[in-house]
Amino acid sequence: MKKVGVAILGLGVVGGGTYKILTDNREYFKKSQEVDVSVESVLEINAERIKALNIDSSIVAKNIEEVVSNPMVDIVVEVMGGTTFAKDFVIKALKSGKTVVTSNKELLAKHWPELEQTAKKGHAGLYFEASCVGGVPIIRVLQEGMQANVIKSLKGIVNGTTNYILTKMSEEGSSYEDALKQAQALGYAEFNPTADVEGFDSTYKLSILSSLAFNTKISVEDISRKGITSITKEDMLYGKQLGYTLKLLAIGKNTENGIEVRVHPTYVANSNQLATVSDSFNAVSLVGDSVGDIMLYGRGAGALPTGSAIVSDVLFAAKHPENYYATFDNTVDGKKTTKFVSDYTSQYFIRLTVQDANGVLGKIANAFAKQKVGIKQVKQSAGVDGKTPVIIITHECNESNLNKAIEKIKNLAPVYSVDSVIYLED
Repeated sequence: MKKVGVAILGLGVVGGGTYKILTDNREYFKKSQEVDVSVESVLEINAERIKALNIDSSIVAKNIEEVVSNPMVDIVVEVMGGTTFAKDFVIKALKSGKTVVTSNKELLAKHWPELEQTAKKGHAGLYFEASCVGGVPIIRVLQEGMQANVIKSLKGIVNGTTNYILTKMSEEGSSYEDALKQAQALGYAEFNPTADVEGFDSTYKLSILSSLAFNTKISVEDISRKGITSITKEDMLYGKQLGYTLKLLAIGKNTENGIEVRVHPTYVANSNQLATVSDSFNAVSLVGDSVGDIMLYGRGAGALPTGSAIVSDVLFAAKHPENYYATFDNTVDGKKTTKFVSDYTSQYFIRLTVQDANGVLGKIANAFAKQKVGIKQVKQSAGVDGKTPVIIITHECNESNLNKAIEKIKNLAPVYSVDSVIYLED
């Protein structure tokens, strides 16, 4: 039976979950996978974490050099996070010929070409199933299950923190601030939640997923990004009244005009399966030219779900001596011939506060018509103190045309404010 030694860098939530799965299921893996995987080294400065997991002090390394020089270690699992020490440690492991399994989406999104080139030079593997969508095996599906297809699009809820916040705002009527506090109290959101709520985390994941889906290098800088911090209870209320649920979506499309990649709040029709994905769960919808629509759903974070994805990579690497690398030109300049779309085509949800008077809607409709923006639906509520909210849903239109129309509408005398402009997906 093949024996494989693993080192774990970091014993936080995910590292602890990974250690638990590897040790608790070691005998099961021998039977089901015919591989004996043992944890031969851990690198962790927090003594309490080591004690809590009852780890033998003989396998606790003092530094990364001790890990990479250990002949018993074949695979290094990096679950430290960040891009400073983690990058240095991963580079050292790859240079030493150790295969690396990582859950670090920021590290991979920002430094994937360098990491892969180092892996190739060291004849080592680089695996990252756990970097996107937690325990959901989206990477393996893209690499191993969808080869027969030209993938036309991917749309997903890939950040559990923002999905939890938006779920609380929708179902309980919470404000953004209160929902964020709940997420922080439960450990879903960090004390500094910027990476999640401003869409950076989703952008890192979309960079990885869209590169694999569309077989071309797509960097973080290629992706349009907007977070959820400006979303209000009113946005939630009016969306629900019209049959839509608000989600932070990561969207990639492979169109005739080029590739478009964007992260932003989006109203999703309640008939769409993505609208049913609540709390901290994640889901990704893929469309292939042969298979059509498929959807993957599951927990996007947590010790055991993410640990599951990491251990899956460990077992895959252990059973496949030939290392897997990107099939596209994975270099900083690898996307030179890739054409990107920046003027997106979408439906939009627009919320206005206008004067409660005759003829106002006609003026607004005229401003849209001049910019070739069609109106699909209008909802006007009862006015208060001479002011009334108006909700407009457009037909699909170019974003540039919509923006021109919005600027005209802002300057109309009966329009007090343009309160929200949000993408919409049926």
